[in-house]
Amino acid sequence: MKAAVVHDFTQPLVIEDRPLPVPAPHQVLVRIEASGLCHTDIHAAHGDWPVKPAPPFVPGHEGVGVVEAAGDQVQHVEVGERVAIAWLADACGRCDHCVSGWETLCLQQHNSGYSVDGAYAEYALAHGDYVIPVPDGIDPLDAAPLSCAGVTTYKALKVSGAAPGTRVLVSGIGGLGHLALQYARIFGAETIAVDVTDDKLALARELGADHVLDARTQDVAAEVQRLGGAHAAVALAVSNASFQAAYGSLRRGGTLVLVALPAKGKLELPVFDTVLNGTKVIGSIVGTRQDLAEVFRLHALGRTRVIRETRRLEEVNACFDEALAGKVSARLVFDLR
Repeated sequence: MKAAVVHDFTQPLVIEDRPLPVPAPHQVLVRIEASGLCHTDIHAAHGDWPVKPAPPFVPGHEGVGVVEAAGDQVQHVEVGERVAIAWLADACGRCDHCVSGWETLCLQQHNSGYSVDGAYAEYALAHGDYVIPVPDGIDPLDAAPLSCAGVTTYKALKVSGAAPGTRVLVSGIGGLGHLALQYARIFGAETIAVDVTDDKLALARELGADHVLDARTQDVAAEVQRLGGAHAAVALAVSNASFQAAYGSLRRGGTLVLVALPAKGKLELPVFDTVLNGTKVIGSIVGTRQDLAEVFRLHALGRTRVIRETRRLEEVNACFDEALAGKVSARLVFDLR
């Protein structure tokens, strides 16, 4: 099979032929149809974060494809079924996080395209209990971004407290942000979209944002405070300045949800203001298998729209450069069909 492989954090990925993997008793072999490019894949390939993957490895945690073979312990999916391979490759299933609905916090978890090989390949292995069925009628090219960008922002909106009558700021209208904006509207919130590029600001208007702010020319915090302040702000832009502006946009009792992970991300909090205003600052990482199932159901109902461009896997290094230069409209998806 063909795969894009990281051999060195300082070098481009290599497209190479690898033996077709054989599933263990608990695994499925998935013929990949589509694999989304997430910024996390770039961080993985560059070794940006404190906990680094071990080369050689295959990135990719937005994989969608058809089950070609299954081990004899697999009971929840069948050969021929379309499934998604998401960030959570597997977890222990026994710790207090796993049994209380927070499996994404399990200390024993493995992550697709990071600690185990992922979906930048024609075939991928996955745990049979952790792949998520993709409903009929969803295009694999849509399902791939929903498997991370979708479920990550959906979960962030869930924990933000967004609800009808609240005001939600979405900072960064890209691959994640264009979906976060749609989920905020589904939750019934008044929406504020913030970005620094003309095309993303235009996209926010197209998707129905109630207010659109250009952080290049406007004081985001001051403008949002004039609206009454944000009940919640979801920080998706890979920028420390955007974190600070989002924090400053909150009304009393507001919640800042940190999602973006810049290599040297930092947020300085004024303790006095945080205490007196009852401000909450929380981190949110992806979502559970149940969250992703809900994301797929919403999309199947026509409630969300995925903005994407397709590429071939052989273009992976150029795609990384494109994403880092901010030239992507929303999400890049490798079409492996």
